[in-house]
Amino acid sequence: MNSRIWLEAGNRHYVETSDAAPREELAENGQHPRAIVLCCSDSRVIPEQIFSAGIGELFVIRVAGNVLDDHQLGSVEYAADHLGCWYILVLGHTGCGAVAAALEGSGEGFIRSITDVIRAAVGTERDPDRACRLNVEYAVERLKKEFYAHPEIGETVIEGAVCDIRSGAVRWL
Repeated sequence: MNSRIWLEAGNRHYVETSDAAPREELAENGQHPRAIVLCCSDSRVIPEQIFSAGIGELFVIRVAGNVLDDHQLGSVEYAADHLGCWYILVLGHTGCGAVAAALEGSGEGFIRSITDVIRAAVGTERDPDRACRLNVEYAVERLKKEFYAHPEIGETVIEGAVCDIRSGAVRWL
């Protein structure tokens, strides 16, 4: 089955079997997520499943290596300022391919914009698990620098965590 047919079938199943009431409520009254989650694009890390969250409960921003650039910062700012979401979680994960690429010194083309940020975050660290943690901490510190400098944003709480892709357990840093 090709990818589009597979996606269409999955969407049809979703529309036909899921409760429409939450979608209608959110369409009518807007979203009010409980948390902003900046996480990796890795298909094994699905914040809504990891945190047993339903539709509209998380504002998820996904980018390989959970790195920050102006686009991610703008998305976080939007969720905080316009949606009143004052909790931000940077969620890294074990076995991150972007972190591994940065440690190996690889990353060509556009990927290099990601691996360069990760290399800056991890410095000389070569252990993948510690590098993952350092990468999360780097993003947390950057968010704190950006958001704590703007008191009009509100009482923002910014934390980091790492998800173990084998167990699904999340460890807050």
